[in-house]
Amino acid sequence: MSLHQNMTKINTLSSLLATMIVGIVIMPIHHADAQVFNLNNTGFPSNIRVAIRENNPWGEPDPRGAIIYVKTVNFDQYCRNVLPNEWFPTWRPAALEAGAIAVKMFAWYHHIHPITIGGFTFDVDNTINFQLYRAQSEQSDTDQAYYQSRSLAFVNPNLEITELPYRAGYPNSPNWQYRNAQKMSQWGSEYLAELGRTPIEILNFYYSGKLLTTIPKVGGL
Repeated sequence: MSLHQNMTKINTLSSLLATMIVGIVIMPIHHADAQVFNLNNTGFPSNIRVAIRENNPWGEPDPRGAIIYVKTVNFDQYCRNVLPNEWFPTWRPAALEAGAIAVKMFAWYHHIHPITIGGFTFDVDNTINFQLYRAQSEQSDTDQAYYQSRSLAFVNPNLEITELPYRAGYPNSPNWQYRNAQKMSQWGSEYLAELGRTPIEILNFYYSGKLLTTIPKVGGL
C-alpha cells in the first residue's frame, strides 16, 4: 500500500502519483486461520519483522526486488516511519489520525499472520507490497497523529483484529467507489477531513461494520 514518500520531496505530480500505486498484486495470499486473533487474546505488538528488499535503479524500495535481510523494528517506530510515507504530513489531523489507525491495524494484522518467502520469515516488507517503510522518516505532525490514536483499535464487533487496506484514490473527492468497500482512500480521508469529519467518521465511511475501541494496557503519549 502506498501514497507517497514525503522525505524525498517529489517535485512533479506524475512522479508523486507513481509512488501511490499499490503493489497488492504480488502480495502473498493468507489462508484463514482456525484461531481468531482478537483484543482479548492478542497483545499489542512490541516489535515487527520487516523484510528489506533491494532498491530499484531510482533508489526506491523495489516491490519485486530480492529480499536482502529481515530486520526487527520497534512496532511504534515502524508505524511512525510508515505514516508520513503513506499520508501527507501536511494533511489535516483528522485524516492523519484515521491514517494512523489504518497503518497500525494493517501492521498488527500482518504481525499475527507472518509469511515465509525464499527462506525469509517476516511480517511485512518495506515496499508498497505492504506499507512503504523508511527508517528515520518520522515527522512531528504524523507522530502526533499516531500517538493521539495509539490506544485505539478499529476492529470487528467480536474484537477480531483485521487488516485495514487503503488505496490512494483521487484528490478532491471522497472516492465514493470505496465507501463501505473495506478499503480507505488516502486522498478521500483528507477530503472528508476538509469537510470537518472526525477520524471515526472517516473510518466508518470506508470500513463498514467495525468498532472503535481502546486497546487493553496501551496508552497514548
